[in-house]
Amino acid sequence: MNLLIKSATIIDPAGPFHKQNLDILIEKGIIKKISNSIKNINNFKEISLENLHISQGWFDSSVCFGEPGFEERETIENGLNTAAKSGFTAVAVNPNTNPIADNKSAIEFIKNKANGFATALYPIGSLTKNAKSEDLAELYDMQNSGAIAFGDYNKPISNANLLKIALLYAQNFDALVLSFPQDNSIAGTGLANENINSTKLGLKGIPTLAEELQVARDLFLLEYTGGKLHIPTISTKKSVKLIKNAKKKGLNVTCSVAAHHLVLSDDELKEFDTKSKVMPPLRTSKDIKALLKGLKDGVIDIITSDHNPIDVEHKKVEFNNAKFGTIGLESLFGALNKVVELETLINCLTTNPRNRFNIENSSIKEGEKANITLFNPDSEYEFKLNNILSTSKNSIFLNKKLNGKVYGVISNNKLVL
Repeated sequence: MNLLIKSATIIDPAGPFHKQNLDILIEKGIIKKISNSIKNINNFKEISLENLHISQGWFDSSVCFGEPGFEERETIENGLNTAAKSGFTAVAVNPNTNPIADNKSAIEFIKNKANGFATALYPIGSLTKNAKSEDLAELYDMQNSGAIAFGDYNKPISNANLLKIALLYAQNFDALVLSFPQDNSIAGTGLANENINSTKLGLKGIPTLAEELQVARDLFLLEYTGGKLHIPTISTKKSVKLIKNAKKKGLNVTCSVAAHHLVLSDDELKEFDTKSKVMPPLRTSKDIKALLKGLKDGVIDIITSDHNPIDVEHKKVEFNNAKFGTIGLESLFGALNKVVELETLINCLTTNPRNRFNIENSSIKEGEKANITLFNPDSEYEFKLNNILSTSKNSIFLNKKLNGKVYGVISNNKLVL
């Protein structure tokens, strides 16, 4: 693939050309030249787009595709094409398939299905067999087959001793353990954040305590065992404080936040719209403020879409019966671009998650593979059904104003616009 990118503003905080507006020549998928003005002497395909900005290719650390088992929600093929058009050159895919991805064969099936796309797929293996929080899965075998981390998606490890053993065992092969932050004995059958809104609406509440107890427990275990822990999709003010203190102690812990938890509060529930039913639940404006500060201060390392397609039969039902989850690949950038400072946002989508999940990290400079996301940070629009590329349409941002348009990606020697 040979390309000439014209007049692009480079957002690459760790690279040599940060905030410079330059031309970029790409030959056979490699960045050959970066300069003020490059003449197209070889008649390469030229990319010249309005207010074009580029960065390292974005990596989403928490994505669900249905395949195998729930292809009606999202196939791997459509999911990867959606990710590419949404600016992601790599995604980590959760193991909540049917059957659960808890063994070597399941990981290899998912990897093989993802060959040949612009967006690279990295499987996350289930930490426990069948995600039942009873016995550890075949972690070492799965890692050898391509799994980059281990966790039970949106299911807490209720047995503290099991997580202790997992953290100890995983150190033998330097594996990353994920632990979903919720204590189900406190959360029970809750549907929404326990607060004035859930009380007014008559919805069973999930208190912030359910998250914070689990985070505190997991950090105690990590302090005891050592190892590497990642806490996905935190949502409360106190969780930020707990992780901040753990990092000060020198514990090897990181955490992520889902895009919707940085923008939307539990006020969204007033319409009983099941698109707003997510896990963890939408919290309060005070929590949003604390999460944004946690990002700015570097306590929160990673931003994810937490993309979770749900078919219409399990979403367009009564609030009590609807499944938790929202799609988010297509809307992440536009939802956060004016809420989170651009450099912080790019870091939390590139360097930070790639380093934590041990994925190849490339800067925008001559001689590097072209792994690039193309976007316009100043494009305002209303997010409508026709902006959704996923098979499922359960977007929490539907009909909301977004700011920032993704043009596509250059990755794996392919251009997707």
